[in-house]
Amino acid sequence: MPSVSEIMDNLDYGPSVEDSGAVRDWLKQRGPFGHFIGGTFAKPGETFTVRDPATGDLLAEVSQGTAADVAAAVKAARKAQRGWAGLSGSERARYLYAIARHVQKRERFLSVLETLDNGKPIRESRDIDVPLVARHFYHHAGWAELRDAEFPGHQPLGVCGQIIPWNFPLLMLAWKIAPALAAGNSVVLKPAEYTPLTALAFAEICRDVGLPAGVVNIVSGDGATGAALVAADVDKIAFTGSTEVGRGIARTLAGTKVKLTLELGGKSPFVVMEDADLDAAVEGVVDSIWFNQGQVCCAGSRILVAEAVAPRFGALLTARMARMRMGQPLDKSTDVGAIVDPIQKARIIDICAQATDAGAELVGGQPGEGCFIAPGYLRNIGPANPGMVQEIFGPIATLSTFRAADEAVELANNTRYGLAASVWSESAAVATDIAARIKAGVVWINCANLFDAGAPFGGYRESGFGREGGFVGMLDYLAPPAPKPAKITTPTAPVPAPGAGNAQDGIDRTAKLYIGGAQKRPDGGQSYAVPGGLAPFGNRKDIRNAVEAAGKAAPKWGAMGGHARAQVLYFLAENLSQRRDALVARTSRAEADAAIARAFHYAAWADKFDGRNVQTKTGHLVNVVPEPYGIVGITCPNEAPLAGLMSLVMPAIAMGNVVVAIASQDDPMPALDLYQILDTSDVPGGVVNIVTGPRDELAKTLAAHDDVVAMWHAGDAESLQTVETAAGGNLKPVWPVTPRDWTAADAQGRMMLDHAVQWKTIWLPYGALPAGAGGAAY
Repeated sequence: MPSVSEIMDNLDYGPSVEDSGAVRDWLKQRGPFGHFIGGTFAKPGETFTVRDPATGDLLAEVSQGTAADVAAAVKAARKAQRGWAGLSGSERARYLYAIARHVQKRERFLSVLETLDNGKPIRESRDIDVPLVARHFYHHAGWAELRDAEFPGHQPLGVCGQIIPWNFPLLMLAWKIAPALAAGNSVVLKPAEYTPLTALAFAEICRDVGLPAGVVNIVSGDGATGAALVAADVDKIAFTGSTEVGRGIARTLAGTKVKLTLELGGKSPFVVMEDADLDAAVEGVVDSIWFNQGQVCCAGSRILVAEAVAPRFGALLTARMARMRMGQPLDKSTDVGAIVDPIQKARIIDICAQATDAGAELVGGQPGEGCFIAPGYLRNIGPANPGMVQEIFGPIATLSTFRAADEAVELANNTRYGLAASVWSESAAVATDIAARIKAGVVWINCANLFDAGAPFGGYRESGFGREGGFVGMLDYLAPPAPKPAKITTPTAPVPAPGAGNAQDGIDRTAKLYIGGAQKRPDGGQSYAVPGGLAPFGNRKDIRNAVEAAGKAAPKWGAMGGHARAQVLYFLAENLSQRRDALVARTSRAEADAAIARAFHYAAWADKFDGRNVQTKTGHLVNVVPEPYGIVGITCPNEAPLAGLMSLVMPAIAMGNVVVAIASQDDPMPALDLYQILDTSDVPGGVVNIVTGPRDELAKTLAAHDDVVAMWHAGDAESLQTVETAAGGNLKPVWPVTPRDWTAADAQGRMMLDHAVQWKTIWLPYGALPAGAGGAAY
């Protein structure tokens, strides 16, 4: 043992191992574990082993869930949900408060169990994960109390199936269960096969606080168990995991009207500008990717550094990496713990090998004995290198350079993902400009990997859709008020065979598509007969042309700002009013008045649909801001051809989106007539594009287009399934627009705008922060 003087000379840490005796005793007494269904632990069935990734030691035997187990859990949840939803908000809140208090009382136990199960350092489990678990239940207890006041008319969805990954086992559980219970839902949760133990410990907490039986159910198992839950009779699936599995779930649920939220993979940029505090940025890398072994989907794994400071940053990064301590996760001095499983370790090594074979150089990152990999990064790496493209999900980053801010943004957005980003600059103007331009659901400025129950978390693009946390996350667990039923539901008539004989006496009487601010004949030059004339018979190329025109208009329209867009929309509303008689003649008084009302209503909303500053950690300004999707595809209702179109197009463009709208198939002429009003109202060409023809076929093509970022579909169940299946290709969200009276007052309002935006959470520290406060510590 070194002497005190020797310790003072080198300032080295000695071992300080957290005692795991109480946890191991609990595992022996409770195991083997059965599922938690209907308030009790079932008798164990066929089991699988759960091991400590740091040592390989057996921790427990846990039951492998079958389809029958899932069905039993869903049945128990269904039985309990009505009574749970029938409690007052205050009564539900008391249960969530009790859960939060019990988590705090068992904080040390849960931290040790999480570290044994997952392999992360005890400092992360103890100081970040478990306190955040308690925070989520406290926060959502407040939402249970306030639900009816803050979300008037909204109702719980019913039974929520939830599937969580192995990187934050207990925290992901809290992210999903807390809002679901606050909203009045019951849940069936499947933890990851590698890390089910803290979920089972949480089941005991639910039982100890007297939570009504069946409100929370835990079914353990592998991917087959998760698939059985997706196929079960649930009202919502909330999934966190890989992009490919998420894509499969989206396609499985296509057409079922089961609500879906996905939090998927990431390849998050970590942007270091020339004026950044480089020492702080290096610590940000430690917090973002090395301290947690890189086993976090929002890790800043793509480090992008200004070329002018790259040599110094690289030297600092390498020196800091060399000082990190890799070792037993229960040692309080450990910085880097174990990879969760040998399979995951092998995957990380394989991707690094692919990267180096393609020309990259690996600095550090050497495999250790057992499930350990030292921190490292890949440099001299090209944009198409496998290490730059694939989500490594380990303690290996990539490092590349840029020269100008525009190039930094272009590199940051050069990915199919959009989960998170981190921006480092001493200039608030530079940092906020870069943050606004990066396409990601969460952006940290001069900090990394900060989370809070009040700050919505979720991604853009192939990182999924939906949010968890805060007021936005609550919306994903609630059903909006039911709209006023449609007065008339007109079935879509079969589209007749298109004809080309459109000219009589040398006069072409065929209406034209409206694309890019101009009237255009359909690509095939074909039409079909409808009341009032010959409508253009659009095809795949017309959809492609419309999306291209929308893409050209999107940057300018989205950047105009709410006030500028409002002026354009007010002008449009005035011009609609002046053309009221013509609109009435083409449709009806009710439709014409509804169309005019929509224009005025959403012009009013254009500069007033705000985000909010949310209370999270002290010393951080956290803004949740709505951003337009970009190109939104809209399948308009077949009935109410004018009011239906305006009720959907107006909220979309008011929020800064551009649209490709497929008009009513049976009566498209009122929609096509709008071109004259749009042209004279300063609506830029390409902001609104209108295509007509075989509606369902066109909708499928539109939903499959990779440049379309969101899809709204007013159609029957069969066409909805087709659209949602096509949309699963690039994981765009699909809003199934329910039938309603499109002339009624409740066909407009804030609920339409909720579907027109995706939410970005921006974290900005301020003031004189204590050491480490800009990083991941809670």
